Amino acid sequence: MSAAHELAERGFEVEVYEHKKKYCGGKARSVNVPGNLPDKKPLPGEHGFRFFPGFYKHIIDTMKRIPATGGKTVFDNLVATEHIMLARNGAAPIQVLAHFPRSISELEFMFQNMHPNTGLTPEEIKFFAERVWQLMTSCRERRANDYERIGWWEYLQADHFSKTYQTLLVEGLTRTLVAAQAKTASTKTGGDIFLQLLFNMIDPFINTDRVLNGPTNDAWLNHWKTYLIDKLKVKYNFGSTAREILVKDGKIAGVQVLKDNVGSTITGDYYLFAVPVEQLAKLINDDMVTLDTSLNYIKTLSSSVNWMNGIQYYLNQNVPVSPGHVIYSDSQWAVTSISQTQFWQGVDISKYGNGKVKSVLSVDISDWFNKGTNGKIASECTREEVKEEVWTQMKAALNVNSKTVISDDMIEDWYLDRDISKPVANKAEATKLVGGTPSSEELFDKEPLLVNQVNTWALRPESYTAIPNMFIAGDFVRTNTDLATMEGANEAGRRAVNGIIEISKSSAAKCKIWELHEPMILAPFRWADKRRYEKGIPWETHITWLAKIVVSVIKFFIKIFKR
Repeated sequence: MSAAHELAERGFEVEVYEHKKKYCGGKARSVNVPGNLPDKKPLPGEHGFRFFPGFYKHIIDTMKRIPATGGKTVFDNLVATEHIMLARNGAAPIQVLAHFPRSISELEFMFQNMHPNTGLTPEEIKFFAERVWQLMTSCRERRANDYERIGWWEYLQADHFSKTYQTLLVEGLTRTLVAAQAKTASTKTGGDIFLQLLFNMIDPFINTDRVLNGPTNDAWLNHWKTYLIDKLKVKYNFGSTAREILVKDGKIAGVQVLKDNVGSTITGDYYLFAVPVEQLAKLINDDMVTLDTSLNYIKTLSSSVNWMNGIQYYLNQNVPVSPGHVIYSDSQWAVTSISQTQFWQGVDISKYGNGKVKSVLSVDISDWFNKGTNGKIASECTREEVKEEVWTQMKAALNVNSKTVISDDMIEDWYLDRDISKPVANKAEATKLVGGTPSSEELFDKEPLLVNQVNTWALRPESYTAIPNMFIAGDFVRTNTDLATMEGANEAGRRAVNGIIEISKSSAAKCKIWELHEPMILAPFRWADKRRYEKGIPWETHITWLAKIVVSVIKFFIKIFKR
């Protein structure tokens, strides 16, 4: 949709072939949950909840150009969250502001939550702060090369410190980074994104975390689809599945597509593949590899995927939990959640489902291959068992100190992402993802997510290829964002469009591409480190007077996590 938007606004004739029969927007979509009363709207389900960090630039720019109702744009449907909660089993939660304090009451909240009972030792806090300072002052070349080869777990030396250090600072933080796994995630990616979130939190002019003010389709994607089709005249073909890419005379000659069990060959001047990495890997054939041998890397990269899927609990009571995202730091399945309806301004949830729902608790499950309290890994559970176990893990973290936040009788309905299914015809893919031969009871994820594992940057393609009329806009393309997110996908789409503009010799303006923000105050340190890197010298461990000041600031914000 990002690529179609940019192309159509520049006068290109665009056709989109969408695999889904009804929905658009890929993994960002919301879906209709079955089982509503005849006079009610279907409850909104989703692949996983959406959030829009303050460092997002590309997707935000696009949202500002999508008309909504009342003369507003989709961007106006974003709402800032207030807090981030780290819920812990058997202990009071750690709560921090999701932005720089902007009032006396927020300052009071911040100081009220600065209590020294996180279990972190002074040594752990000092070491973590110094590691963050190293990231902040390392040059891009060192991050792109050295840190790409180091796992986040290794970089933070998690094995040398306590379980609390591991769960709060090492694993807990990566759970905000989609399906990133602390033991395999690249420090280049994890470090860059962590710094962006940190820079947002200390900037009084930026909202660190934003969400939509309604279900994703209603607040965003339906407006976008309407704008593309009605205003920009993009032709949409739903329910269309690419089956084979045809090559002739050194370029793409067409794509065989199946729709309603009828095959056809579509042709065009340029072909832009905005599909997940594991799907594009299936389409790449020998004729294409002959023209561009680097396409083989996509096949290798296609194994660097993992499961991150959502489950929604529709509650018969208004249960806000926290005015923002909740990270369950001790949860076995790397659970995070958000109570959505508190942000859905103007949405009467009683008009949905059976009319008894008063709030929606949307949950992401990022680790499907670790044993839960029931002794089973998530992928081996039935859908009902997944629902029960996730709820159990959340209760263990929320219902502490004799306080009941959620209880079984609150669940009116629930929905587990329909991409989680039985692997009837997908045993080969399931074996690749899970690492073993699945039984008939095991689940399969139809739409896994790219994860930035160590040393995989070299495998990732550019948006252009050696095949002159083939371009790629998946979230696995090399981008400044460097993370499988809406932001990364939008940037990839822009890069692919720029390639089409270039090769077509169009006079249209290129799409704007933003780099990740790096504060000017750190520029001298990074400049100095670049000089050292060029000479083959490691990062300087000596802490200068200015470094000490910055490290003290980092320690200050870490203390905010104490309670």
